[in-house]
Amino acid sequence: MYHAIVRRIARNAFEDLSDQKVEPLIERSAPDLRHTFAGDHALGGTRHSREAFRAWLERLFRLFPELTFTIRDVMATGPPWDTRLAISWIDRGTAADGVDYENEGVHLLRLEWGRLQELEATLDTQHLEKTLDRMAAAGIEEAASDPIESADPSEGIDVDPDTIAPDLVKAS
Repeated sequence: MYHAIVRRIARNAFEDLSDQKVEPLIERSAPDLRHTFAGDHALGGTRHSREAFRAWLERLFRLFPELTFTIRDVMATGPPWDTRLAISWIDRGTAADGVDYENEGVHLLRLEWGRLQELEATLDTQHLEKTLDRMAAAGIEEAASDPIESADPSEGIDVDPDTIAPDLVKAS
């Protein structure tokens, strides 16, 4: 029963995304959500916060203003404190340059007590990159932007004091 409920929630989330409603998904996400989208392009990279994820979704819908998702399958496993989902989908729409777009992929998710902790997207990134390159060539600057990324709060910051503030380091 639990997995059926989780699968329905996942389908509803994609319906919301097809309507460009991002807030319900943001509200169900952990503050330190990890969102990974393969590739070194405007939509690639890894984000470690709701705010960065929201910014990424906003960029997605600026670059693909008419994008809808068709869910092929949703698989769920695991207990409520460590639920895993695999969601197979097709997205279709119109890119910001007016050209039709279609891709397919899988989202892998990890939930803890219903809250989205991790989301990894796997899709045809070569097709996406060609589309972004075409949009950039047409003058859509955001298509050539650097990825939206945020630091992983669980990792410490490696700092070399000699390069950051040598005047504050005492000689030993």
